[in-house]
Amino acid sequence: MPLIDYPAPIRELIVQMKSLPGLGPRSAERLVMWLMGRGAGRVGGLAKALGELQERVGICGECGFFLQSGDPCPLCDHPKRDRHLMCVVEAAADVLRLEGSRAFVGLYHVLGGKLSPLDNVTPSDLRIDDLLRRVRELEVTEVILALGADVEGEVTANYLADVLREGGVMVTRLAQGMPAGGGLDHVDELTIFQAMNGRRRMD
Repeated sequence: MPLIDYPAPIRELIVQMKSLPGLGPRSAERLVMWLMGRGAGRVGGLAKALGELQERVGICGECGFFLQSGDPCPLCDHPKRDRHLMCVVEAAADVLRLEGSRAFVGLYHVLGGKLSPLDNVTPSDLRIDDLLRRVRELEVTEVILALGADVEGEVTANYLADVLREGGVMVTRLAQGMPAGGGLDHVDELTIFQAMNGRRRMD
């Protein structure tokens, strides 16, 4: 007698779910089973939201933050931002954490990750060339590195400090208040505010 399995569409959804960060095979299966049962009414709304995400949300070619198709970038095109001050972050979500602190009024640059030799993430995999171009074109006078305090964050910060200083730019790094071994996603807004105001120059 052949083994019984879920229908193909359910199996495919489980495969897609478990490819998401933080979801293993069991968690993905439980989530799909919930959708098939009590959450059946949410499937249409979820599918619509995912479709709109693909169709209507893009990434700014300059800073790397999210924007809605056809709309100007809320960061790059804001007239009151200090265009000579730039803050470098690992991910777009980090921008919102810094904005919530209200400690920064300059421009942002999303790297899209951090250097990690063990994961084969090299400078060419990140938006470092775009950063150097923007710093040069906008005549940025200070670049603040708001990267995680883990090993990869430190490696990335030191690499960026070296290449930016070659261009004569002052490079600073978030200082007090940032926990060692952690990123911005584990820090509250007051801590971010203190770290931003207590940033130090990297020499």
